[in-house]
Amino acid sequence: MLKISQIDSGNHVIILRLEGRIAGPWVTEMRKACERFLDDRKPLKLDLMEVSYADQTGLSALSSLGSRGVELTECSPFLAEQLKAVSEPEKPGDE
Repeated sequence: MLKISQIDSGNHVIILRLEGRIAGPWVTEMRKACERFLDDRKPLKLDLMEVSYADQTGLSALSSLGSRGVELTECSPFLAEQLKAVSEPEKPGDE
């Protein structure tokens, strides 16, 4: 399950706090929540402090959002490493 809450930042930046697992059907829900603000060209941050797990689809979605200018904040070290691995192209000889 994934809980998505909008946090008032007071400076015109939209902050969405994600809590739980970014996996399965929750990936689509996260994308929909983000698209509403991206379509309006509003600056968006995702607070990932309370994310306990992200599957491969969730990691890809987060990486894609990051490449679109969404700021991913408060990642756990484990999640940060997973995101780094998803966003870096595989080098020849890496297996």
